[in-house]
Amino acid sequence: MIKNKFIVIEGLEGAGKTHACIYIKNTLNKYNIKNVILVRQPGSTPIAEEIRNLIKKNFNTEDFTKETELLLMYAARIQLVKKIIQPALKRGMWVISDRHDLSSLAYQGGGLGIQEKKIIQLKNLFLRGFIPDLTIYLDVFPKIGLKRALNRNSLDRIERRKLEFFKKTRKIYLKNTQSDQKIIKINANLNINTVQKNIKKKILNWLKQQII
Repeated sequence: MIKNKFIVIEGLEGAGKTHACIYIKNTLNKYNIKNVILVRQPGSTPIAEEIRNLIKKNFNTEDFTKETELLLMYAARIQLVKKIIQPALKRGMWVISDRHDLSSLAYQGGGLGIQEKKIIQLKNLFLRGFIPDLTIYLDVFPKIGLKRALNRNSLDRIERRKLEFFKKTRKIYLKNTQSDQKIIKINANLNINTVQKNIKKKILNWLKQQII
């Protein structure tokens, strides 16, 4: 028997996070874990979706300060955690989230240059030790990820940032992957079938370790 878990998928634009979330849910379903919900950050509640739209919108006359962007991300995150994720976990549901607080460390910390300790203070203040049971980081080179994102649809405000921003963001992801045993790194530069096979292998090995 395996207790329900909170799983997070992380990575740059074009890493394949959305497909990975769906694939992991389907994999869990095949192994008789049916009570699974998918969420995304920012988003997945009416208020958080409105914040998401605001964050991604391109303003011609004004741009967000880096602090505003960070606080908006956390506002949406807290709304989702309190309204959906934690209640679902209490009901025995499994939750798979497209992004969580590691994104803020990478994007607003590494990319925008906000001090890590300030972001951790926000995390400690509002999330109070609430962490994922497992994070799967899909590692993609920024040039490859942005090319995929451009082929998918028009770029939003964050996706339009310079390549250097995403290089800094990826650097923080890699740093945390090396220091956190609850993060599994997957090479997302490969074709989707190979990536999915590698995800399945890692997920099944992790599930075996969770049997109680």
